[in-house]
Amino acid sequence: MITFHQLRETLFGAPDIASLPERVQEDVERKEWANEVFLRLIHLAIIILFCMIYTVAPKTFPDGAFAPAPYVLAIFLVLSVTGLTWSLFRLPPDWAAYLSILFDFTLLYGLMVSFHMQYMQPPSFILKAPSLLYVFIFIAIRALRFHPKFVIFAGLVAAMGWTSIILYVTNFDTTDSMLTRSYVEYLTSNTILIGAEIDKMVSILFVTGILALAVNGSKNLLIRSVAEQTAAKDLSKFFDNRVAEGIRKNKSQIVAGTGEKRLATIMNIDIRGFTQLVADRDADQVMQLLSAYQARVIPIIHEYGGTIDKFMGDGVMVTFGVGDEEENPAARAVAAAERILGEASQWSGQEEAIRAFGPIAIGIGIATGTVSWGAVGHGDRLEMTVIGASVNLSAKLEKLNRTFASSCICDARTWKSAAEQGYNGALTGTELRTAVEGAGASVDIVVLGMAPIEAETEQTAETIKR
Repeated sequence: MITFHQLRETLFGAPDIASLPERVQEDVERKEWANEVFLRLIHLAIIILFCMIYTVAPKTFPDGAFAPAPYVLAIFLVLSVTGLTWSLFRLPPDWAAYLSILFDFTLLYGLMVSFHMQYMQPPSFILKAPSLLYVFIFIAIRALRFHPKFVIFAGLVAAMGWTSIILYVTNFDTTDSMLTRSYVEYLTSNTILIGAEIDKMVSILFVTGILALAVNGSKNLLIRSVAEQTAAKDLSKFFDNRVAEGIRKNKSQIVAGTGEKRLATIMNIDIRGFTQLVADRDADQVMQLLSAYQARVIPIIHEYGGTIDKFMGDGVMVTFGVGDEEENPAARAVAAAERILGEASQWSGQEEAIRAFGPIAIGIGIATGTVSWGAVGHGDRLEMTVIGASVNLSAKLEKLNRTFASSCICDARTWKSAAEQGYNGALTGTELRTAVEGAGASVDIVVLGMAPIEAETEQTAETIKR
């Protein structure tokens, strides 16, 4: 249930735009600029429609009578085209918007006044002009700028303008015969019904007030929306796009302790000997190396549908089959590993930041199993992550590469699943049963490479043919 405070804040609260970050202010200004162009297009369409109606309407005024309407419409058209042209190149300042409002109502009321002269009728003829309806249109289009001040200014100018019209009409002919209390007589003659004119004034002011409240509430929502959108865009740089999209589409609020089971393939990627490699280097060089290395790895991961779970220094933990609806996670993981290994040998020659460190070696560990995927943390600090035996095994297999002088090791389940899921790349595998530190019993692993690997081990090595 909405509270009175929330209602008051939405309708009357005025957000402090100056306190927002500059990039957020720029986003708000861009949206206002786009709305200003839209406003000018509508304005031009109204004037063109006005001109067309006047052109096709039969002219019943006497021959030789002065017709000011075409001149007023021409001025209207020129000003409208000028305003649209200006707004296409930059957002006009506030004074230009105020001046435009003054011009609009001055010309509109001037056009209405010209009718009684053109048709040689008493001034009360003005009060029957249907052109008054355009007053509400000119007020309403100011709502597109999301600034209540423009709506209020337009409404006040419209009200004062119509007050001037009433004063002009009533002072032109003060005879009692021009005033009436009969609504029928008012509609069927050129008499003046004061109550009807008060109704018009009340309508103008009420429409202005309602629109101003609506615009103020919409502006508050716009600024909050832009601020949150900008923040989300900035924060999305710290989250994988697939995870961010999953969070946005989640039907319920994500809280710590909620999760789901998934069959997934986990990949851990690491730079071999990174600590010794950067021990004597400047911080800038270290970060440039990491940036260049990640710029090579991340696009490959995304190409194969992997989701980056986290960065751990020079390490990258990736999941396949979590946070996405794609199939064949094991095949995609092995194919991604092949691409990374195939391109890693070229990095030193192509990237200056990497070349400064000499050849770098990549270690990859891959494991498949059922994991728990969900939110961990507390309060406002949450993190989406995966937990399970395959997550730990993947990290341990990555480290095991040093034992076999290899670049990529996966568990037997991953290799078998990859083949079943259609992997048919250049990698071949040597299956071994070996102890893995922290994994308890011996594990069936597959050492992957571009050619079969001969490993010295007490277990029987079997080359897996695909």
